[in-house]
Amino acid sequence: MNLRIFGWSYAVTVVALVVAFLYGGVEALILCAILGILEISLSFDNAVVNATVLERMSPFWQKIFLTIGILIAVFGMRLVFPLLIVGITANLGPIEAFQLALEQRPETDPTSYAYLLNQAYPEIAAFGGMFLFMLFLDWVFEDREHRWLAWLERPLAKIGALNRLSVVIAIGALVVLASTLAAEPGKVLVAGSLGLVTYLLVNGLGDLFESAGGADALAGGGDGDEAGDGAATKSGGPSNLAKATGKAGFFLFLYLEVLDAAFSFDGVIGAFAITTDPILIALGLGLIGAMFVRSLTVFLVRKGTLQDYVYLEHGAHWAIGALSVILLVGIGYHVNEIITGLIGVAFIGAAFLSSILRNRRLAREGVETEQPLDEVAAAESGSQVRK
Repeated sequence: MNLRIFGWSYAVTVVALVVAFLYGGVEALILCAILGILEISLSFDNAVVNATVLERMSPFWQKIFLTIGILIAVFGMRLVFPLLIVGITANLGPIEAFQLALEQRPETDPTSYAYLLNQAYPEIAAFGGMFLFMLFLDWVFEDREHRWLAWLERPLAKIGALNRLSVVIAIGALVVLASTLAAEPGKVLVAGSLGLVTYLLVNGLGDLFESAGGADALAGGGDGDEAGDGAATKSGGPSNLAKATGKAGFFLFLYLEVLDAAFSFDGVIGAFAITTDPILIALGLGLIGAMFVRSLTVFLVRKGTLQDYVYLEHGAHWAIGALSVILLVGIGYHVNEIITGLIGVAFIGAAFLSSILRNRRLAREGVETEQPLDEVAAAESGSQVRK
């Protein structure tokens, strides 16, 4: 592991564990470590997807994501968000909700923080599930140079030519699941609709300003990047394109934050199987887990891992599809977080292995995988034709 990339994560982990020990002794230290491991194991697919978006951002917005973004991830999603949910559902103020969380009443107590948060899980699952489901559908309906599960991705890309098919499928799935699984269908429909609207709005604005920024860069002779932004990494990679700056970078930053939030829902709820203490959850899930997820994201971008192992992005998106389904099923039935984590690891592992086998096959055929992607794709197509 590169110390320059993971150094801050190691340092923050030590600080978080020391704070946990001072806060609650050895037991708190152990719980904090378990929560950190839980978040990292559940979020590797998050890091891969984050990296695909981060590659499109200028160095300035990458730094914003890795600094201000980490504060939002730690304090916003892992501490403030659960407090807000409990406060809204139980008609409590933020301070009262925080005091209730610190009391650590048993989860079976209807007045406990954990019980109230679990009661709100169907709405949380509907919002996060719809956001991730839309992300997965838009990706799987897009025609791409490389296909991992070609027997499935090729026909899906063909039917994806139908405009707004992803929206139609997502809304249909939400209506069916809300009417069949939800105890309160109205609340689930509202929450799921908000997740859909959030995805369409943030993603749409990001694409709009990114396109405008790219057009401006071309009009200006390709010099639209911020300082230090013109360096390319691998031929044909995202670095050769105009990076998102200004408004485009801002909306990509918002998109990443909402994406991180959607990924974190299941981990936050799953943490209550370990502890209901908001301080330990913020330390373990937030400081340790979120920092390592961001370090992994930077590692994937800086090392060009997504260009070297082209199927990793595919595995991550199929893992997102599985996670979105699990969240939506969670409207009526809560799926164990271990299953969620194992599915994600399985997709990522299989995609990584497939990428290694692909690279070895191309090497035997004399194709350099570091040449422009269109040339590699052409060589792959020629290889398949010869077979």
